[in-house]
Amino acid sequence: MSTLWQGPLAQIDECRWRISKTYKSGMLTDAVVFTNQAGLEVAREGEALEQLANCAFLPGIISPAMAMPDIHAGYGFPIGGVGATDVASGVISPGGIGFDINCGVRLVRTNLELGEVAPRIKSLIDRLYREVPSGLGSKGKLVGENQFHRVLREGARWAVESGYGEEEDLEFTEEGGAMGAADPLAVSSRALVRGMPQLGTMGSGNHFLEVQVVDKIVNPELAEVFGLYLGQVVLMIHTGSRGLGHQICTDYLATMIEALKKYRIDLPDRQLACAPLASPEGQAYFVAMASAANFAWANRQCITHRAREVFAREFRSTPRKLGMTLLYDVSHNIAKIEEHISGGVAKRLCVHRKGATRAFGPGHPDLPPAYRKVGQPVIVPGDMGRNSWVLVGANRAMELSFGSTCHGAGRIISRKEALRRQSSSQVREALAQAGVYARSASRSALAEEAPEAYKNVNEIVEICQRAGISRKVARLRPLGVVKG
Repeated sequence: MSTLWQGPLAQIDECRWRISKTYKSGMLTDAVVFTNQAGLEVAREGEALEQLANCAFLPGIISPAMAMPDIHAGYGFPIGGVGATDVASGVISPGGIGFDINCGVRLVRTNLELGEVAPRIKSLIDRLYREVPSGLGSKGKLVGENQFHRVLREGARWAVESGYGEEEDLEFTEEGGAMGAADPLAVSSRALVRGMPQLGTMGSGNHFLEVQVVDKIVNPELAEVFGLYLGQVVLMIHTGSRGLGHQICTDYLATMIEALKKYRIDLPDRQLACAPLASPEGQAYFVAMASAANFAWANRQCITHRAREVFAREFRSTPRKLGMTLLYDVSHNIAKIEEHISGGVAKRLCVHRKGATRAFGPGHPDLPPAYRKVGQPVIVPGDMGRNSWVLVGANRAMELSFGSTCHGAGRIISRKEALRRQSSSQVREALAQAGVYARSASRSALAEEAPEAYKNVNEIVEICQRAGISRKVARLRPLGVVKG
C-alpha cells in the first residue's frame, strides 16, 4: 500500500503548487508541480513529490525544480520532471533523463480519411505488426558494426542518406535528428552490442505504432499550419533508444556514484547520482547520451520508412501519393544545452527533461521555418482506449517551465497491478468494443498498458493549456494499435 505524501504544498495559482526549499535542509531551490487539485491528490500517493523535492539538491540547479501534470514516480527524477542546471557550475544526472534515452514520439500525416481506412484497419494493423519488428527481443538487422558508429554520430541523417526517408523528415525532427556532441567512443562495447541489432525496431513496454483519426479540431488556424483536418488519418510512432540507451544509463550511473565521492556531492537519493557537467565524467556521459539520442532518432526514422511501405502496399499506392509526411518528432527523455532567462539574465542551462516535452513558443530560432511563427508542435500520446493530442508550445512556457510541457497521460498504477486487475485478452476485447483493433508482441503488453493504468490525457492537456505552457490544436482518436 502506497503512503500519502505529507510534505508542505502552497498553491501558487490555479495550476501550480510549490514545495518550499525550507522543506528539507539542503534544498537549493523551491520545487513546483503543474497540476490541479484532483491531480495533486493523485501525486501525493507514492514517492513522486519526494523525488521532486530531492531534485532541488542538485548542485547548480536553477529555480525551480519542477514536474508536469503527468507526474509519477521514476528513477531519480519523477517521470514528468524538469530540472535546469547552470552549464558552468551545475551537474548532469542520468536519473534526470532516464534509462530510455530519447524515448520520443512522432506523428506522420496522411491524406487518407476515416472512411477509407476503417474498413481496412485490421489488415493494416496486421501488416504493421508483421513488418515492423517489435517487442523485448526484436531485431532489425539494418546495419553492421562498421556503420554503427555513423548511426550514433549522424542519427536520423544516416537513416535518410541510407534510403530510409526523405530530406524534409530531418527538418521536422527536433535537433534535425542529431545532437552534434555525440561521440560513440564514450559508449561501452556492451551498449554497442545491445543496440546494433535493434535499429529499426519498436521495443516493448509503452512503445507503440498507432493509427489514429483527427476527431476534433480545437484551433483551426494552427491545425491548418500543421496540416491537420477533421477525419484525417495519421500514424503515431512512440519508441526510443532500446537496449543501447538502457546500457549507457546503467554504465554511467556507476560512474556517477563514484563522482559523488570525488566531487563531494551530498544528495538525499543515490538515484540522483551526478557529476559536474564540465567534469570529465559529466562530459563523457553527455556525449554518450547524445549518441543514444541519435540512435533513437535514427530508429524512429527507420520505423517510419517501414510503416510508409506498409501503408503503400495496403492501399496499393506510394507514400508520396498517400501524403505520408512528418508533422514533427519530439523527445521526452533527454538533456539539452539551451539558453533561458533566469533572474532577468540569459543563461546557458543544461535542461533535463524526463517524461517532459520541449514546448518552445512562437519565434524561437530552433524551430523549423514552417512552424516558427506559431510555435513548436507538441505530440502527446494518451492511452490506446481514449485519445491523444497535438498541442503547440507557448511563450509562457519559456517563462514558467524552461520551455517544457507534458509528455503523455502518466501512469496511475504499476504494470504489476495492471496485470493483476485484468488479462490482455480482456483488454483486447474491451478495446474492440470501443472500436480499436490491437495487436501486441507479448502476452502481457495489453494488460500492462490498459487504459485504466493511465491518467486521462484530456485532463493533463487541459492543465497545460490553463497554465499557459502549451495550447490545444487537435485531438486524435485511436483506430488500431501495435504494442511492443
